Amino acid sequence: MSHELRVVCLGGGLGAPTVMAGMRAHTAEITGIIAVTDSGRSTGKVRIALDVPAPGDIRNAIAVLAEGDPVLKRLFSHRFETDKSPDLNGMAFGNLFIAALAQQEGSFRRAVEEAARLLGVRGKVLPVTLYNTHLCATLADGTVVEEEVNVRREGKARIERIFLRDADVKAAEGTCEAIAAADLITLGPGSLYTTVCACLLVPEIGRAISEARGLVVYIGNTTTQPGQTDDVTLSDHVSAVLDYLGGTGLDMVLLNDDPPPPHLRDHYAQRGLRHLEPTADEIARIERLGVHVATAAIIDKWSGPREQWSKQDTIRHDAARLSDALLGLLDARRPRLRAVQ
Repeated sequence: MSHELRVVCLGGGLGAPTVMAGMRAHTAEITGIIAVTDSGRSTGKVRIALDVPAPGDIRNAIAVLAEGDPVLKRLFSHRFETDKSPDLNGMAFGNLFIAALAQQEGSFRRAVEEAARLLGVRGKVLPVTLYNTHLCATLADGTVVEEEVNVRREGKARIERIFLRDADVKAAEGTCEAIAAADLITLGPGSLYTTVCACLLVPEIGRAISEARGLVVYIGNTTTQPGQTDDVTLSDHVSAVLDYLGGTGLDMVLLNDDPPPPHLRDHYAQRGLRHLEPTADEIARIERLGVHVATAAIIDKWSGPREQWSKQDTIRHDAARLSDALLGLLDARRPRLRAVQ
């Protein structure tokens, strides 16, 4: 008996929500598994004050997917502007909203569920873990840095290895079950270390993905990211994801082959973001890792650069183009899916 397409999108920032926004035109069975180790300005203040996992990426996912009251949706993304309070200036209301719900409900998971319900999210948004842990990294010069904001800081030595501050971090309830039931599992797009691989550091998540029966696709980034991937190639991105998955379980990588217009490429190049092109050599290197490569026109070439609060902008993906490409990959694999069901 056939079922509605089940999709799991893992990541954070605006990457995973973009994938979810595109796929919700084709199915309601979508689960976002979202990173919770951000320690930036607004999120970091909430984490310190109220001892909760990072709500910022969860807030982004809920805001992008909200289909309820438009005023509430705008309010959820609103940032306070005031020169009277350094703590309140720049604070995202949605972060406070989720933290208040966590205190009221007695659970961060219940807070996320209630926020999603109140904003009319179709599908599910789940934190990757309920542990209030921090991302750390060992750098090429031997330095160890703690907290996500320092892991992504510009001007430091190259990242060699990332890890979580706390041992025995468990996956949030429902995450591994969603992965096991999914027909499609997407990783990224988004910050290689502080978003995608950070989620894979939760051992149960990495194991569940490596053992998943569904198609596992890593959506490659469009540019490098200063502070994280300055000299990292596309094949290096894929190698890192495969490494944090435990060496197996990544079926495909989806790369953009639609060249961005010169004005976009130049804008980001001036800010230290190098465009990542899927050259024949890079594709061959990825294939040698045992990962199949698919290319498609998946970027948004028409929207201009945006201002991000304390984060770097990049050439973004287009939700509709991305979902079309992913559905094409699924269609090509369907005979294999039927064979194992």
